[in-house]
Amino acid sequence: MKTMLKLYFKGVAMGAADIVPGVSGGTIALITGIYEELIYSIKNINLTLFKILFQHGVKEFWKKLNGNFLLILVLGIGTSVILLAQIIVFLLDNHEYKIWGFFFGLILSSAFLILKDINHLSYNKTIWILSGITIAAIISLSNTTKIPDSDIFIFFTGSIAITAMILPGISGSFILLLLSKYEYIITAIKEFDIRVILIFGFGCIFGLIIFSRLLHFLFENYKDNLLSLLSGFLIGSLVKIWPFRKTIETRTNSDGVLEAVTTQPIFPNIELQQEILFFIVFSIIGYFLITIIQKKSIS
Repeated sequence: MKTMLKLYFKGVAMGAADIVPGVSGGTIALITGIYEELIYSIKNINLTLFKILFQHGVKEFWKKLNGNFLLILVLGIGTSVILLAQIIVFLLDNHEYKIWGFFFGLILSSAFLILKDINHLSYNKTIWILSGITIAAIISLSNTTKIPDSDIFIFFTGSIAITAMILPGISGSFILLLLSKYEYIITAIKEFDIRVILIFGFGCIFGLIIFSRLLHFLFENYKDNLLSLLSGFLIGSLVKIWPFRKTIETRTNSDGVLEAVTTQPIFPNIELQQEILFFIVFSIIGYFLITIIQKKSIS
């Protein structure tokens, strides 16, 4: 029971990390000593596993799956995500500059720490970094790249976002942020929108089984190039979470609330002194939080 509770709270910590852009659930798994078992368990989900289910029964299938480990971990992650979703939606609505400042610091610090892991920064790796920055910046600046809220897009959003969990240094929430789906998914969790949660969840399962293998292969064989690209993505995405913006186009949503459709990042007006101060202070807090987590992971 003590071991199960420990694993459960490790899952809670992972869920808390993955719901915040810039903090990686993979990093928490690494810190708490379950990273290798997690990766092994995920990679073990294949057709052979389901053959065992039909040929040898549920007990052997569950053992081969490492079912107790995965179930307890998922329960911990789920608990954390549900509870924190309520808090984050409240903060986004009531403390915009503080929360985006905090996220800004988290992501900036993550980018620098990933860059430190790259061996011998070369011309080729610099090209990968600049490519990542350019791609993320274009996506962030282009309002037309916001993907629809249809079921198929929500499914593939989950598939792409969940793959980040297996890489220390980049979070699934960051991917959601880059795809303009962060607030949408967080709100769906807060409001217990079962349809969206289930579709997103099935997408996550699909992503873990399919895309995580490709990502793991790239990490094993092209680590420095992948890290260079990921660090570029993180830096370029900072445009996305810059809270000081000018509204270009608005619309009235289905609830009758006026919302921004097209915005443009701008330098903050000097009249927003308090907001600027909040943004800077919480950026610094976020920056050093990631630094502390990283030091813990290698200690």
